Amino acid sequence: MNRTEDTFAAMINNDENNAKSNGQEKRCYTVEELQKILRCGRRTVYDLLKKNEFSYIKLMGAGYRISKRSFDEWLDRQVS
Repeated sequence: MNRTEDTFAAMINNDENNAKSNGQEKRCYTVEELQKILRCGRRTVYDLLKKNEFSYIKLMGAGYRISKRSFDEWLDRQVS
């Protein structure tokens, strides 16, 4: 991971932690969070990412961050 990627990953983690402490809405999910929400395995989440079911970014060495808005809209379409 290069310095820019380290900085970006740290910014995202800080934003997530600040959002929790400030009562702000979270803007992205991790793979682990999607596993809990969907009650599925890691492989299923990665398959959904591969199919581009929702918007995400890949952080070198820090996994994925999935757009909360994109995921929530996708989930709403699945249950309708």
